[in-house]
Amino acid sequence: MSIENIAVIGAGTMGNGIAQVCAVAGYSVTLIDVSDAALERGLATLRKNLERQVSKQTFDAAQAEAAVARIRTSTDYAQLKSAQLVIEAATENLDLKIRILQQVAASVTDDCVIATNTSSLSITQLGAAVSQPQRFIGVHFFNPVPMMALVEIIRGLQTSDATFAAAQALTERVGKTAIGAGNRPGFVVNRILVPMINEAIMVLQEGLASAEDIDTGMRLGCNQPIGPLALADLIGLDTLLAIIESFHDGFNDSKYRPAALLKEMVAAGYLGRKSGRGFFTY
Repeated sequence: MSIENIAVIGAGTMGNGIAQVCAVAGYSVTLIDVSDAALERGLATLRKNLERQVSKQTFDAAQAEAAVARIRTSTDYAQLKSAQLVIEAATENLDLKIRILQQVAASVTDDCVIATNTSSLSITQLGAAVSQPQRFIGVHFFNPVPMMALVEIIRGLQTSDATFAAAQALTERVGKTAIGAGNRPGFVVNRILVPMINEAIMVLQEGLASAEDIDTGMRLGCNQPIGPLALADLIGLDTLLAIIESFHDGFNDSKYRPAALLKEMVAAGYLGRKSGRGFFTY
């Protein structure tokens, strides 16, 4: 089956980025969120991103306008009826994702592929909440979606070969590189990355170095393009905490315990860039 109609659930940072790359690749995209205000914010971000890429001559203004024209927005899940592939990109919360996925499954046709953009939750567990779970798969895009070249494709225990092939075809068409990953907390990249960031936070809370020096050390000593604490602020400290807690619960291993300072900052509402303050001030 050739897929041309895609829906994205969630117009936030990940959702509007996924909608953008799909529309640029020629897909017809339906972007769903809970309110018109959320959809307007998502589209505004998407347009700014496209304008930035036009200014960098990634593509021209006519292509950007055509991409925006391929996107329609709605708060009504009934609009999913024509979707051939749906990507859920809601907040990293198991109960919320299950509720959304059940609503999606009840709204689409039986042969529609259903995917989640989760960065840490079990694909098998999420798939069990969906009718015909063989059509369910993980497609983990990275932030910022238009710039990052990687997508992790994660099979659940129930995922069919046809569903995996559909996810691979999507990834290739939007110009990303796919890697396959097993269904374990964090998959591949976050399994390695998030404990490293958590360790950087522990170094900070122990007073071994300042936030600036930790990030400078990792940028210049390990050739990282962005330091781990600045990256934590970009990801969102609440999201980071949710991921490392899912590791701790999933593996039942103390090496994944979240840094006390991370928990305290989330409790204080210091969430990084999105709140204006994290390990740095924005």
